Amino acid sequence: MPISFYEARQQILDTVPTLAIERIPLFEAAGRAVSENIIAAQSLPAFDNSAMDGYAVRTEDCHIGAVLPIEGYLLAGGTPANTLNPETAAKIMTGAPLPQGADAVIPFENCNAEQDQINILYTVKKGDHIRWTGEDIRPGDQIIPAGTLLRPAEISLLASFRFSTVPVHRRVRVAILSTGDELQEIDELPFAGGIVNSNSWALAAACHEIGTIPVMLGIARDNLTDLREKIKEGLQADVFLTSAGVSSGDRDLVREVLEEFGIKEVFWKLKIKPGHPTAFAMHNTTPVFSLPGNPVSTLLTFEEFVRPALLKMMGHHTVLKTLHRATLTEPIKKKPGRLQILRVSINIDQDGEMLVSSAGDQNTGILRTLVNARGIALLAAERDFFAAGEKIDIHLFGASTALGY
Repeated sequence: MPISFYEARQQILDTVPTLAIERIPLFEAAGRAVSENIIAAQSLPAFDNSAMDGYAVRTEDCHIGAVLPIEGYLLAGGTPANTLNPETAAKIMTGAPLPQGADAVIPFENCNAEQDQINILYTVKKGDHIRWTGEDIRPGDQIIPAGTLLRPAEISLLASFRFSTVPVHRRVRVAILSTGDELQEIDELPFAGGIVNSNSWALAAACHEIGTIPVMLGIARDNLTDLREKIKEGLQADVFLTSAGVSSGDRDLVREVLEEFGIKEVFWKLKIKPGHPTAFAMHNTTPVFSLPGNPVSTLLTFEEFVRPALLKMMGHHTVLKTLHRATLTEPIKKKPGRLQILRVSINIDQDGEMLVSSAGDQNTGILRTLVNARGIALLAAERDFFAAGEKIDIHLFGASTALGY
């Protein structure tokens, strides 16, 4: 019995395991998800310091028109300075430790410096251009929660706290198998009726894009012997992806062979278009995704079901794309009963509102529409018509971080 899009996705996420933790060099950690809460051991900044090149002063000395002699020259990386004498200023560079008693910094450009003194031209406020100890982070603060994707900003923060290694969940090894007598590899001579095996390349790229390790197993022909051999190999990976051979035709043998290996099927067939014959199963701790063979259906079902599962296995806290409300610029008709995964074009109007329309012919044989698409709309199963001007949910296609996610 086919199940809904949302039931299928939840069953997958409830079933797939999270992989073991390893420590890796900080240099290699970008794009990985930290596996434990990171707690600050000290303050950041570690000491009071100047945020500008200028003069360290005591605000009580800085009435407009005051003249303060310059005593001392403080450089970044220097030892903490002695106490600043009353009614004096100390020349100070960005990042240099603030002398005791100073409570503000006047930038060079905001005062007149003549010979060995400065003239105060405006009211100076306590804390002006100072980075106070711990104003960013204090000891004991949780600085990065478990499951956070490590971007350059997080790497900078970890480096600031001298983390040379970081704990993350192991990368997923994903075995990829395409099936079908009609398939041929890209470097083989063409034959009549042959179709290039693009699915393996597309799935490998999609896996690589999110930080997993794709293992391409090539092509299994539509016979039990070849399928058994290739499937046995695929089940050694952390995740096994197959494409084609899961419908109801005479030569759709993938599910039959998977059953021979004692694999427990969680579901087969979904109330979606495209991707109706998608299947999901478990072999011990190895998730097995059997995706449709049409290249468009293969990539769309990967995007909606496999991608979130792989991210969960690698410890990511956020595994689903953010949904955005966007305005349809044209009417859309569909048959009720199945959620439609619609490939859409996205434009931004002068008010910053997202406008969407079909990216082209939605036939699953039209790969160009997928290439032209910048997002995916999830059109409710029970609906048959969506009017121009109506708001619908969309998310961006692929691993793009544009538009806020």
